[in-house]
Amino acid sequence: MTKQHFVFTLIENHTHLTLSCATEPLRIANMISGETLYSWSYASQNGETARASNDTISLVQHGFDTVPRCDRLFVIPGLDMDKHITPGLLACLRRAKRDGVRVAALCSGAWILAEAGFLSGMRAAIHWEYHDAFLERFPDVELVPSVFVADEKHMTASGGTATADLMLHLIEQDHGYDLSIAVSDMMVYVGAREGSAAQRISLQARSGMRNPHMAKAIRIMQDALEDPITPTQIADQIGISVRQLERLFGRYFNTSPKRYYTELRLDRARHLLLQTEMSISEVAIASGFQSVGHFSRLYRKAFDTSPSAQRGRMV
Repeated sequence: MTKQHFVFTLIENHTHLTLSCATEPLRIANMISGETLYSWSYASQNGETARASNDTISLVQHGFDTVPRCDRLFVIPGLDMDKHITPGLLACLRRAKRDGVRVAALCSGAWILAEAGFLSGMRAAIHWEYHDAFLERFPDVELVPSVFVADEKHMTASGGTATADLMLHLIEQDHGYDLSIAVSDMMVYVGAREGSAAQRISLQARSGMRNPHMAKAIRIMQDALEDPITPTQIADQIGISVRQLERLFGRYFNTSPKRYYTELRLDRARHLLLQTEMSISEVAIASGFQSVGHFSRLYRKAFDTSPSAQRGRMV
């Protein structure tokens, strides 16, 4: 089996949860397989230690100027990542890219890759907290609300448990579905998400979200997943025009109310398929789709698999 070495560049004040979710699936994959499929090391600005936002201090093996050749290099920042973008860090990333290393970013790391000029014209994921600022700062990057993006030159994940989703995806890609499921089971991690799954975030936080119209619109949608209503009805309940509702969803989510509503219903359907014994037709109805055929077409388009295949992957 192919062995790979990953380097994690730990930015000061990085998110420790993201680091754990990145390395633990790799460790478990090694343990279950009985082989060293993955090895990894850490790099930081001073080449000695890196402090996480929870004050955990990690010992590192490399400075940014001494990162060795590796198969993948992951950037892991956290809060205030823009304050820690140093010339040494950017030089490290550009050198790795020039050497053919696959450079990726976790949590708020997409901001750093975009600052380095890596993401122009590409799709990228970043933690929801940075969506609005990122859209303003990097209009040439196609920011998506997904948990991760794995089908671009530079992978990006939105942080936290989305990092585990990405690592399970890589393990499946490298060593097969069975090993990825065994790792997920060992982590007691049920229903790992595909990259296209939307980030699940609190109503208050989403969209700067203290926008009362947006909060109410999403709450109305969530309360009517089984019997969906129209954007006109939603706008009427909120007391705004349909045009204003469209503008709000375009501004905060870069999508339409109808599409966002459909994504919520498809997300519900996926959870039902993964977590219940309901038939596909029952799942379709419970998610607001009266036609199983229509539901199946939308589901395949959203998740790149059919409802029946999704159910089969549970076995």
